Amino acid sequence: DLDNPYITFENDYIESVWWLLGQLYDKDLLYKGYSVQPYSPKAGTGLSSHELNMPGTYRNVKDVSVTAQFELVRDEKSEFLYEGHSNKVYFLAWTTTPWTLPSNCAVALGAKIDYSLVNTFNPYTKEPVCVIIATELIAKYFKAEGAEMPLEDFDPNGKIIPYKVVRTMNGAELEGIHYNQLLPYVQPEKGDAFRAILGDFVSTEDGTGIVHTASVFGADDYRVCQQNNVPSILVRRGKELVPLVDLQGKFVEEVTDFAGAYVRAEYYDDEEQKKPGFESTDLKIAVKLKLDNKAFKVEKYEHSYPHCWRTDKPVLYYPLDSWFVRSSSLRDRMADLNKTINWKPAHTGTGRFQVWLENLMDWNLSRSRFWGIPLPIWRTEDKEEAVCISSMAQLSEEINKANDALGLSQELPQDLHKPYIDNVILVSPKGKEMKRESDLIDVWFDSGSMPYAQWHYPFENKEIFERNYPADFIAEGVDQTRGWFYTLHAIATMVFDKVAFKNVVSNGLVLDKNGQKMSKRLGNAVDPFETLAQYGADATRWYMMANANPWDNLKFDVSGIEEVKRKFFGTLYNTYSFFALYANIDGFSFDEAEVPLAERTEIDRWIISQLNSLTEEVKNEYADYEPTRAARLIQNFVEAHLSNWYVRLCRRRFWKGDYTQDKIAAYQTLYTCLKTISKLMAPIAPFFADWLYKNLNEVSGNENHNSVHLALFPEAKVDAIDKDLEQRMNYAQRISSLVLSLRKKEKIRVRQPLNKILLPILDDKFEEQVKAVENLILHEVNVKGFEYIKDASGVIKKKIKPNFKTLGKRLGPHMKQASQVIMALTNDDIKDIEASGVFQLNVDGQTYDLTLEDFDISAEEIPGWQVAQDGDITVALDINLTEDLISEGMARELVNRIQNIRKDKGFDVTDRIKVILEDHESIREAIANYGHYIKEEVLAQDISNGQASSDNEIELPGSITLKIDVEKV
Repeated sequence: DLDNPYITFENDYIESVWWLLGQLYDKDLLYKGYSVQPYSPKAGTGLSSHELNMPGTYRNVKDVSVTAQFELVRDEKSEFLYEGHSNKVYFLAWTTTPWTLPSNCAVALGAKIDYSLVNTFNPYTKEPVCVIIATELIAKYFKAEGAEMPLEDFDPNGKIIPYKVVRTMNGAELEGIHYNQLLPYVQPEKGDAFRAILGDFVSTEDGTGIVHTASVFGADDYRVCQQNNVPSILVRRGKELVPLVDLQGKFVEEVTDFAGAYVRAEYYDDEEQKKPGFESTDLKIAVKLKLDNKAFKVEKYEHSYPHCWRTDKPVLYYPLDSWFVRSSSLRDRMADLNKTINWKPAHTGTGRFQVWLENLMDWNLSRSRFWGIPLPIWRTEDKEEAVCISSMAQLSEEINKANDALGLSQELPQDLHKPYIDNVILVSPKGKEMKRESDLIDVWFDSGSMPYAQWHYPFENKEIFERNYPADFIAEGVDQTRGWFYTLHAIATMVFDKVAFKNVVSNGLVLDKNGQKMSKRLGNAVDPFETLAQYGADATRWYMMANANPWDNLKFDVSGIEEVKRKFFGTLYNTYSFFALYANIDGFSFDEAEVPLAERTEIDRWIISQLNSLTEEVKNEYADYEPTRAARLIQNFVEAHLSNWYVRLCRRRFWKGDYTQDKIAAYQTLYTCLKTISKLMAPIAPFFADWLYKNLNEVSGNENHNSVHLALFPEAKVDAIDKDLEQRMNYAQRISSLVLSLRKKEKIRVRQPLNKILLPILDDKFEEQVKAVENLILHEVNVKGFEYIKDASGVIKKKIKPNFKTLGKRLGPHMKQASQVIMALTNDDIKDIEASGVFQLNVDGQTYDLTLEDFDISAEEIPGWQVAQDGDITVALDINLTEDLISEGMARELVNRIQNIRKDKGFDVTDRIKVILEDHESIREAIANYGHYIKEEVLAQDISNGQASSDNEIELPGSITLKIDVEKV
């Protein structure tokens, strides 16, 4: 509604959002908790998990990684690790965030992972050390040659560092062993820190199999430390304890070597980073650890790291005191309801989105910002009492209570935003002051509230809302799967226990014709306004819709629009023009009673049947949100059926003869087709459809609508659909197409008659259907007759090979042997596959069920014949030319040339003529044997060989040029 758009900062919208939050609060789905959450120092706020899963948030970055040495405390528990050597013992733990090492409070190991105690030397200080590392990761840190070298042969300047495995043990045996604090800037005020604990998230995929754990900077770290009662490394600020990194992403002053430094280089501005000698804090920490014999390996490491979608800067995982939506408690219900939604494409909903829901985390609702919808929760200072405001009326009532109890004179704010709403003080049931929680809410909650807040529901428009909810469909880019799609679905499930939308169309991208993303920098961007001005909106829309599904990426090429204009719109326009030309000549305006379908010709009944089948299919495709299929069905009908078959075969009915019932039936049939097409295409090509509809309806006046867009969508007339008729006409079209393709291949003109078509019959029904349209086919392809054969094995030989596109991935290593088996199949085997459509392949004890599409079947050529195949139909064409066939073909060529001369001379269609042709051996037989036929076709009173006196010349096949006289009698 462009006149009344919903605006999220208006009080009505905010009030509806507050009502939704109130519903969640009443259902115990809102809570305040302390946990490690994604945090953006540059935006100054926490982020929700779905914000962190938006496209482009994870990016590959190169960070300094450190494998740190944590020196064990030698005591009774660790003494067994000192047997057989005299070195210090260290845990090796790997991290890609060295800035978290000052906050290390534990190391986590896998209980069932095998670890080795390795006697070796530090690569940087060359000091002898014993290190603990996962056994299967030793090869990542030590060269194989080192295992063969005696420790005493170690050369500090050499490239090979010797090592020896002293003993192995599992992680459970190392639990509880203490180590010295790595970077002792701050110690915990109390608790048992700096020890080995067990974690279920520890693996041997990378690193050392030992995880450096900083409880305040990792969700898994925080969880495992809480489970093991490991204290966090914090500093005191008044009554509060805070991490060693502040909310701006800088080290606090207690981290003396790096105080005030940003923990990530990206937080410095570009100028600072470009200064000579600039080093990241991570690198400085790594250098310090090297010098102190506390780093075993330092290197650059490329990995995927999350970034803030607002600032494009890396996020930190940070301990936050936030309000959460307990969405995880309803993850199963969300997943179940999601299965009722029609997703386009389906895999987005059943795969990406479904998996996301099944592993859903609680929603971090709090945002530490100034502008946005305030969280409507007021609490007492001791946090014992709270109220969630769900409406302005409730807020007004609570303000009045507070005024009476506390002696205040507050009024309801006219603006519900900060800072006005923060001035409101409420009173608890026990008479204590309550102040609003300072947070705003996640803007994605705003957007997910749109279905309700746009109507100011439930305070107004309840009937309108309930009539339109849930939405029939929503359309957005795939990047919204875990954004808007999720927030809409989550709020609808948690508040209403239903879906917010029934269908989803997840839009793809428009790329350039080579599949590259369009950009000004690459110079491959297409100006949409120039395109629309040059090609028109309808042709552009039709091209985009018919060329690729809306959810697939489209390789945009203006030549494709030109093709659509020519092949589809041009064909449809020419079909209408043909109709209008002869309808105007005959004065047809659909005044006559409609000719009953049973009294129309078979080709009329066929095109009407096809039209109604098309109507049913297109309606179903639109209903299933498959506009691409709908567009292609309409286009195929117009090009293949209406124009190229019906109109072409019925031309004489329109331009010849009196205004009889047959001619009226032809007009009515073509009118009905054109008008129905205008309605079917209207959703995709609204302007052309309206032009076509108006041109037809303004003359006939048989519908009381000024526009196609005011007319009802057509309903299929089931009793007009004749599937048998459609099938046999389909056979006629396909057989004709095969024969004409063979003519084209052999460069045999259609005017040249041929003797015979050989047609293997599939079954009795097939033979019956083809015989019913036999004359139509023979006339269309200019062949004398058919020969039907039940067993083609002795006449037509077929070849078969595997379809590598469908079988390659599926068969994998069995593909080569499968290919040999398939290519060895006999003609009878191929016949069975074509008849049944299935085949069971056995290879190396494995069984594969194949279908017809898994094979590439072709027919071998027979001497004197040409063979072609279309699915289950095979035709063989006799291309041998007799003298009589050649003569008849020449006669048809003469008819064509003489008719062109009549037209050029402006003769009336009824004028009789006399023809004299220059004598030539190539035409003598044609005139002698087919002179009568020629005279009838061209209305010639006489045709003879002789001396032509005019300068008119005609060209005939065989590079023959003859003079000709054509005169009116």
